[in-house]
Amino acid sequence: MRYFAVGVFTVALASQAFAQAIPMRPDNVILARQALMSLQYAFAGASKRTIDAKGDVKPLKDGAECIAKFAAVIPSLFPPGTEQGRNTKALPAIWSDRAGFEQAAATLQGAAQKFSAAAASGDQAATADAFKALGQACSDCHKTYRAR
Repeated sequence: MRYFAVGVFTVALASQAFAQAIPMRPDNVILARQALMSLQYAFAGASKRTIDAKGDVKPLKDGAECIAKFAAVIPSLFPPGTEQGRNTKALPAIWSDRAGFEQAAATLQGAAQKFSAAAASGDQAATADAFKALGQACSDCHKTYRAR
């Protein structure tokens, strides 16, 4: 789990750095954000299996922290010009309701921080509740900003 967390964080930082320092082709920006979302989804699946099995939740802390850090840069991975291509599921609302999209990312960040804190405590029930809230934050964003 720790290596997964380090990988997510490294990819998120690299994507942000490249987006700022090196002009990336729109297709590459789309690929980067899709990869990060896939990593986030994989961590959520691993977290759910751990929680459902009543396993040790403390190791989930690191991955949750990475999701919080990734959430902070999500809006920057949707610059103008990346609305189409690479089978993106991004809806036009991302660009037409930028404030709402940024708020959704901030909500995800807060939920991930709470999930991290709950996991760090080792409290199984609190971690399960925080994980559920994290899933809701993902779902709420996808309802408005992601095509099915």
